[in-house]
Amino acid sequence: MILTQEQLNFFNENGFLVLRGFADIVECSAIYETAKVHLKYAIQPIETEYEFIGLNKKEYKQSVRRLRQVYDRDVLFKNWMENREIRPVLKQLLKEEPVLVTAHHNSIMTKLPKSSTCTEWHRDSRYWSYDGNNLISIWLALGEENKQNGVLEFIPKSHKMDLKPEQFDEKDYFRSDLKENQELIKNKVSFELNKCDVVIFHSDLLHRADANMSDNPKISFVYTVKGKSVNAIEGTRSAQFKEIELA
Repeated sequence: MILTQEQLNFFNENGFLVLRGFADIVECSAIYETAKVHLKYAIQPIETEYEFIGLNKKEYKQSVRRLRQVYDRDVLFKNWMENREIRPVLKQLLKEEPVLVTAHHNSIMTKLPKSSTCTEWHRDSRYWSYDGNNLISIWLALGEENKQNGVLEFIPKSHKMDLKPEQFDEKDYFRSDLKENQELIKNKVSFELNKCDVVIFHSDLLHRADANMSDNPKISFVYTVKGKSVNAIEGTRSAQFKEIELA
């Protein structure tokens, strides 16, 4: 697949792009069923809601928020992250050869019904350590994603904004109690997703998601790629895991 100039302009201006029905339905279904098994048995490494948000409640301790390090879990996951159809798209957006990183994201994300929590406004780059910001994430919807089950929300153009440290709290979440932030949050957008839809977004783009208030789990697949010229900073988590060139 090759993006049009209109699509490239939209991504460069807004920091995200939705590709409807991009993934193969059979592959998507196989990934979903395999992910459900790993979630059912909480196969490590995982992150629970308790670990993520620090809530000292029994239900949160048992609620899996994401499966970590999925590249090495199953060949189905690996194959999707090395998908050849999307490589030209990634190269267009990054303007250089894409390199898959396994240090960050590399996850099956889930919001389980009734026990999930909201994800506050943040930039993914807040906890990554690279010498550049030419990084993008690829989000695959493995089922319907809507306002009821916690669809992604974005603040368009925020990947280009020079935001001040005081606009974020001690955990680097974008503060919704500040008037200047509230003015930016008013511009938020969200797009309901169907199974096989893909969203690509910049590492500096502010985004969030509500808790899942539906009766069914919301399961998504997310991984990250960087431009080949971007390097992980030695001694940080970003440099501790392998990278795979997607030439």
